[in-house]
Amino acid sequence: MSDKSVEEQIKEKAQEARKLARYMSSIQDLVENQIQKAQERGDFNNLKGAGKPLQFYENPYEPPELRMAFKILKDHDFAPYWIELGKDIDFDLENFRKEVESFKRYTVMFYNEKRSKIALKRYEKKKAQFYFESRLKLEKINRMITDYNLHCPTFRVGRGNIAVDDEMLKLISEIEKLIEEARRFNE
Repeated sequence: MSDKSVEEQIKEKAQEARKLARYMSSIQDLVENQIQKAQERGDFNNLKGAGKPLQFYENPYEPPELRMAFKILKDHDFAPYWIELGKDIDFDLENFRKEVESFKRYTVMFYNEKRSKIALKRYEKKKAQFYFESRLKLEKINRMITDYNLHCPTFRVGRGNIAVDDEMLKLISEIEKLIEEARRFNE
């Protein structure tokens, strides 16, 4: 008997939900029809600020006690620390990628010709130095990302940290693969 009453309750609730959905749908249609009729009549023509970008003066994410300071910074073309830090992160990541591509080109160019043992030793030192500096740069960018995440006002705009070991492994394997291919090509 109790199972039957539970089934009946579920059916009743489902019917109520369907009625509510139909009602909400009809309200939405009614509002949309009213807006469309007003547009056809031209009620929205010549509104104040038409064709101009919307001006949002309040940022819902900034603390109220800092609004005046942020307004002064914005009026003088400055941005909050975390935004400037985000720009620095993007710049450093782009420079890092360019340096990696440049070293890859150098590697291919170096191995296109036969080199002496002394030149190979110099290249190996240069490569080791490049790996060392690349790790330092990635670690620095990672610290900047952590700082950025600590200062940005909401986690939604946060950035994921770099897995330095994984990135270095990827970088090293790409360069070593280029070297191996160049050696095979020149043999």
